[in-house]
Amino acid sequence: MSSIDWIVLFGTLIFIVAYGVWKSKGSNSMDSYIRGGNDSKWWTIGLSIMATQASAITFLSTPGQAYTDGMRFIQFYFGLPLAMIIISVFFLPIYYKLKVYTAYEYLETRFDVKTRLLAAFIFLVQRGLAAGITIYAPAIILSSLLGWRLGYTTTIIGILVIIYTVSGGTKAVSQTQKQQMAVMMGGMIVAGLLVIYSLPDNVGFVDALHVAGKMGKLNVVNFDFDLSDRYNFWSGITGAVFLFLSYFGTDQSQVQRYLSGKSLSESRLGLMMNGLLKVPMQFVILFIGAMVFVFYQFNQPPVFFNDTIRTEMATSEKAAEFENIESQYQQSFDDKRLVVDEFVSAIQDGDEEQIDIKAKTLNDLQLKSEELRSEAKAVIATALPDAETNDKDYIFMNFVMNNLPVGIIGLLFAVIFSAAMSSTSSELNALGSTTTIDFYKRKLNQKGSDRHYTQSSKLFTLAWGILAIIFASYLSLFENLIQAVNLIGSLFYPIVLGIFIVAFFVKYVKGNAVFIAALISQALIIYTHYLNVEGEAGLFTMGFLWYNAFGCLLVVLISCLIQFISGSPKKNG
Repeated sequence: MSSIDWIVLFGTLIFIVAYGVWKSKGSNSMDSYIRGGNDSKWWTIGLSIMATQASAITFLSTPGQAYTDGMRFIQFYFGLPLAMIIISVFFLPIYYKLKVYTAYEYLETRFDVKTRLLAAFIFLVQRGLAAGITIYAPAIILSSLLGWRLGYTTTIIGILVIIYTVSGGTKAVSQTQKQQMAVMMGGMIVAGLLVIYSLPDNVGFVDALHVAGKMGKLNVVNFDFDLSDRYNFWSGITGAVFLFLSYFGTDQSQVQRYLSGKSLSESRLGLMMNGLLKVPMQFVILFIGAMVFVFYQFNQPPVFFNDTIRTEMATSEKAAEFENIESQYQQSFDDKRLVVDEFVSAIQDGDEEQIDIKAKTLNDLQLKSEELRSEAKAVIATALPDAETNDKDYIFMNFVMNNLPVGIIGLLFAVIFSAAMSSTSSELNALGSTTTIDFYKRKLNQKGSDRHYTQSSKLFTLAWGILAIIFASYLSLFENLIQAVNLIGSLFYPIVLGIFIVAFFVKYVKGNAVFIAALISQALIIYTHYLNVEGEAGLFTMGFLWYNAFGCLLVVLISCLIQFISGSPKKNG
């Protein structure tokens, strides 16, 4: 990176941190620290909700997801508007009526303290793991791209977030996320325009769309019903709806965002803003990944996108074998380059017969290239056993580092850091608040002053920040970072959502029944995932997004069954 890139990167980060500390001065009471003083406007809430979900993983993994698998991941978000409507109608009024600090306070009112603590505990486990991932995900990739040690990047991201989150609480998080969203979306839009601008002069935007479409990268909607398929229309409007209901309706990192609203109407408008803008936002990011794929049909891509590992392979015992694969990959690209030029000419001439012929040839050559990439990864796994062979999350930033102009590179790195900070700050803020309100204040010290609980929340936020940094230092990459976060959510979210669904809609079920049902259902979800991983699930084989509907329904059905067997629907458990 050039000096200008470093100035852009650190100038952006320092401004965001300083702005957050300055705007949140005076957050010294529980109301101001946890609920932001209840003065947030709808558009601040909407941006804060979007920034909380749009972690660095979104901007690192999503373009790589489109590059390798096309745009079908967008279907994951099809159920989001529906989830926002349900939360606005059923969840929000109850939270506002009870004036809760955390979502889990309501569960004690409806059930009992043990059910409240169970839901809060599941949240702490799930969100604590996710906080580590949201720091680790960008840290490991940035450390590779910048040539820094992993410990440095995890520590820098963690400390920057801790400074303003501990200092100003919810208000600091909400205020900084406005700037972070501006940096994130502005940077990605600039990157997308530059990808298209970087195509050969004779290749127009429409030509690029034809190339992406014929090579299977614009596969936006798939109506085939398949439980084992992670991303299709049906999983998006069923399983994903349950995940979004869990995340936005019961996850304190999101609930805390809209509980800071000036009124119920402001919070509802903020949620609707998220429901309307999130799908287009993800579409843009995925489309950028598809355009990066088109770019690499005209420009030689590396056989493996992690440059650090490719450099290590040059001095490994498998160096000659790896170089041979690279040579074959180069030849495959040369063959494909000739065909893609002929394909574009056929498009521009409107020759449908030649378009189909060249598209088939192009896809056959692309398949050969993918096979060579798989061979390269197998060689890397043998030569460097500790190396991560999945390079999806390096694709976009590799393109940025090698093809974008000075200044823009620094801006895109600022996007990744900003995204990591925005999501992590919300998580730490929620973890500190939940620990204080649902455990410390409720069970350990019920007679403290408002100032004491505010200070406690700051200390717990600091502690969770340190734990997240430590956890991030010991993680290893999943198959794909964005899938890792969704998987963790799908293992834990459905149980908490099931508890809330029973609380809202199944009035005769009491605390003991739903508590036992939640424990049984959590065990069954984990066991189901184990069977899926081991390939022994048989008829129960399902993509992890379906866990959200399956787990939620388990809680509802088992709790109803237990309550019916107990024969005491009028007795509070």
